[in-house]
Amino acid sequence: MGKLILFLFLLVALAAIGLVGYAYVGPILGADFSAPQQEIRVPVTLTPTNGN
Repeated sequence: MGKLILFLFLLVALAAIGLVGYAYVGPILGADFSAPQQEIRVPVTLTPTNGN
């Protein structure tokens, strides 16, 4: 049971290292992590809540 927990911990640690590494190396490889920038306008109609 201890070997299984150790293996899972090692697997999670390697996945975390890989994710951090991809975050650093990704832009060099062409991955774009920036959010798309676009203005969105939505009309909103406000009505009073007291019924006036």
